[in-house]
Amino acid sequence: MKYKFLSNIKSPDDVKKLEYSELETLCEEIRACMIDTVSKNGGHLASNLGTVELTVALHKVFDSPRDSILFDVGHQCYTHKLLTGRFDRFSTIRTENGLSGFMRPDESVHDPFVTGHSSNSISASYGIYKAKTLKGDGGYAVTVIGDGALTGGMVYEALNNSGSGHRNFIVILNDNKMSISRNVGSLAKHLTVMRSKKSYRKFKHGIKVFLEKIPFCGKFLSDKLFKSKTMIKNAIYKSNLFESMGFNYLGPVDGHNIERLVNIFNIAKSETRPVLIHALTTKGKGYGFAENAPQNYHGVSSFDVEQGAEFGSIKTFSDVCGDTLCKMAEIDKDVCAITAAMTSGTGLGEFSKKYHNRFFDVGIAEEHAATFSGGLAIKGMKPYFVVYSSFLQRAYDQILHDIAVAGVPVRLCVDRAGIVGEDGETHQGLFDVAFLSTVPGMNIYSPASFSELENLLLKSLNFDFPCAIRYPRGIENSSIDYRTTDNDFDVFGSGDNLIVTYGRVFDNALVALDSLENTAVLKLNKIYPLSDDLLLEIKKYKNIFFFEEGIKSGGIGEKLGAKILEADISVSYKVTAINNEFVPAATTKSSLQKYGLDTQSIINTVKGE
Repeated sequence: MKYKFLSNIKSPDDVKKLEYSELETLCEEIRACMIDTVSKNGGHLASNLGTVELTVALHKVFDSPRDSILFDVGHQCYTHKLLTGRFDRFSTIRTENGLSGFMRPDESVHDPFVTGHSSNSISASYGIYKAKTLKGDGGYAVTVIGDGALTGGMVYEALNNSGSGHRNFIVILNDNKMSISRNVGSLAKHLTVMRSKKSYRKFKHGIKVFLEKIPFCGKFLSDKLFKSKTMIKNAIYKSNLFESMGFNYLGPVDGHNIERLVNIFNIAKSETRPVLIHALTTKGKGYGFAENAPQNYHGVSSFDVEQGAEFGSIKTFSDVCGDTLCKMAEIDKDVCAITAAMTSGTGLGEFSKKYHNRFFDVGIAEEHAATFSGGLAIKGMKPYFVVYSSFLQRAYDQILHDIAVAGVPVRLCVDRAGIVGEDGETHQGLFDVAFLSTVPGMNIYSPASFSELENLLLKSLNFDFPCAIRYPRGIENSSIDYRTTDNDFDVFGSGDNLIVTYGRVFDNALVALDSLENTAVLKLNKIYPLSDDLLLEIKKYKNIFFFEEGIKSGGIGEKLGAKILEADISVSYKVTAINNEFVPAATTKSSLQKYGLDTQSIINTVKGE
């Protein structure tokens, strides 16, 4: 597809050369390019479509990379990538060795910070701003943060710290879902437009200078007048939290009107204290399917542009979790489900409708979700906190001190455990086993099939201790037929060689068994704590091969190796796991192969090839 303007944008300087009418055409081309690429590669579509004009206006006014522009999470940064010299590589986004779906400084000087998880952008941007100030580099620090991120407590820590009289620090609130100022009517919007005009700014400055030149009382009159003006403005706008935290609030402004955005950005540049600009945008703008159902197009797999994406056609581990929790809630009135802004992603859509009184979406607040679950449990409820593995990392302190110390039976349903594919480094679920196994009293399970997940969830109804049930993204390997027991482990086959593993990799190991002689496979049903019976079983073999879809340091393979050493068991022991690195974007199949966890790699390792 040919693009009149987009193909000629090599840097933000090229954006500055275009007239407003040309910028409108550029926005149309950006949307067309984005829809075409995401339809092939998958990615975050709705939120990116909503920030096209906003990002174009930013690069029209600010001078990246001297002015740092940071997008919260990165779900809004596709336009930014297209305008900063990456158009020629944009077709590779979210593919192996291609562009990241998030901001990455090692990818471009225009990406000031790694983004992947929500609500941390203002903290990072403020740190960048202070470093620039201390080094005398100058320039502005600009943060674009979505309204959904305001449910994360880290945002308020950052606002509180940064709103103390600093100029050149600008936060742009991309409000595409909720209205922060519900009572702001047409008068407020009219005043925003008026205040955006240069003539108004010039008149305001002239009045201030004139008053301050009046002998004796000029400064007093000026202060009184502008204090009254602030009071009137707050009455019209109903005031807001941002002003009380030290920010000069500008808005709301139409986030799809480039000229108005440019005007308000220029005003923000002239302010002498931190500024928060409230921009109203539409998620999925320009693509009807995404506008009508933005929640479905937040993160989407490849799809047909003309027909739109298909949803729910293939059953996943997430669906099994959600369906099973619904069955459990029907038979046990104490069952409740908690999510951190991921209702559909974690399969809880049906639960939220059927049992809305026992369903809690706490927003992007994993720390709160964990402690809230602890509160529910301590008073006799049976909470299931369903959360992506990579997001659970934020709640380690709460799991340790608010759940484990009290020993309350909170059930963690850890979705997206292991390699997740194209979302890349920031979303891989490779660390949960390593950090959860340091928590006293925590029991960890890793089912390999739908039926095993369902049985474990049902079994957990009677647990009186905290537990984590972790399962991978996507579907089960339905071609493998096996049966597990309620024991801590099961053994398949016999011989001198023993493969030990759990979760999804067990499927690959069991398939490998058909090509291996003198070999057995031990499947860990409960992967931690490791039972004494496991060591008794280990003694029967000469060579132990542990395969783990997780980080090697602190993993179960390492822990079992330590137990073998302590028990002075004479066996050859080899662990294959992720060797303490961040796994980049690639298909799950490719990553498993790369790290020696696919079937053929298991065969080669056992054979010593």
